[in-house]
Formats: sequence, structure tokens, C-alpha cells
Amino acid sequence: MGGLLEGKSALVTGGAKGIGRATALAFVREGARVWLCDLDDAAGEEVAAQIGEGGGEAVFQHADVTREADVRELVAAAVERFGGLDCAVNNAGITGAGGAIADIALEEWQRTLSINLTSVFLCLKYQLPVMQRQGKGAIVNVASGAGLIAVPGLSPYCASKHGVLGLTKTAAVENARTGVRVNAICPGTIDTPMLRAAMARDPKLEKMILAATPSGRFGAAEEVGEGAVWLCSDRASFVSGEAMLIDGATVAR
Repeated sequence: MGGLLEGKSALVTGGAKGIGRATALAFVREGARVWLCDLDDAAGEEVAAQIGEGGGEAVFQHADVTREADVRELVAAAVERFGGLDCAVNNAGITGAGGAIADIALEEWQRTLSINLTSVFLCLKYQLPVMQRQGKGAIVNVASGAGLIAVPGLSPYCASKHGVLGLTKTAAVENARTGVRVNAICPGTIDTPMLRAAMARDPKLEKMILAATPSGRFGAAEEVGEGAVWLCSDRASFVSGEAMLIDGATVAR
């Protein structure tokens, strides 16, 4: 029997590490061919090589998803290689600057929104027409639990992820009759290199996060990847405009 994504082609942004890497590996395991991008060339090439050595098909492309030209070329390259685009996971993002709103520099605000929100807009802008012409496709935007609730001290991140959910819902409604589904995943605190770096800077952070997490543990990047697999599969054929929490009941507490 084939996997959930057998024969499908997929694009994963921010695919070199963390959630993006785990998603790319999960997609290949389920039978998809994957085009992944990142700014970290060495890590991205390593993921593509790992997939190739395991018998899968993956290509890495350097791309800055905040630049329209890069996104346009990224989608075009994937479509040329695969003959179309069945799935896309728009994952690239950062935590960004922390602090009270009055203390956030405008440059940091703009940087966080550019990477976390504008990049998703640009990806949708070029992915949607391809899928609309095909009459089918599935897109997953990686948001956050911070896209649903307030996160004091992380206003740029929180605002950007709320924006991702607004884009997702709008795109889902606009495409409800085109055959293209658009959903979002809202991860909780996931064990990624980005989280580990943050905890290394602040030794108190790990205990604070775990104390606020009902499950008492961090999520695994692979658990988020599984959600993306399902949302892009035909088993989610009537799911669009959804914001799927993968957070161990953190937002529900």
C-alpha cells in the first residue's frame, strides 16, 4: 500500500531544521517528492541528501521567502521539476524580538512580520495560481498557539501569527470552489533548535514553559509534521480554513 501522499509533489519552506525538516521527512516517508528551501544551505543540502540516500526524492533550493523574486523562482522551479504542485507547507519563521510593546524597535517589529507573515502572503500569491489551474491542491501555513491567544512579551510574534491565521481563513474561503484547500497548524512549544537556543540564553525558560504546559513536555517536530501530512492528504478532503492546534492542550488550559 502507498503512503498518504503517494505520488504527490510538495514544497516546504524553512525545510532545513526543526519543524520544516521533520515535515519534509514525513512527506517523503508517505510517498511525496519534496522541494525544500531555507537560508541555511549546508543544513538544507544535508536534509535533501538524507532523503536521497533513503530512496526518496528531494531537492534543496536556497531562497529568502521575504523576497518576492525568490518566492516566484522557488515555486516555478518546483513546478518545472515536478510538473505541478500538489502540497505546500509554509513553515519559515522566527521568534523575533521580545519585550514590552513600548520597548520593541520598529526594525525588529518589521523583521518579524516580514519573515513570519509577509513570507506566507508571498508563498500563497505564487502557490495558489498553480493549484487553481490544476483544480486541486492543499496548503498548510505554520502559525502558532500564539496566533490564537495573547503572549505578553512577544507582541511582534503574536501579531504575525494572528495574521497568518487571517490569511489562511481568507485564502480558504476564496478558494472553496477551486479544489484548493488552505489550513494552518498551530504548534505549541516544540523541541527545535530555535527553542534550544532560546533556553540556552535563559536557563529559567525551560522550567517556565514546562510549568505552563499541561502535558508536562515539549512537543516533537515530528508530531507537527504528522499534522501537516494529514491536512495535505485526501483524508482531509473537506477540511479547509482550519487552525489545528498541536500543543498538548496548552491553549485549552
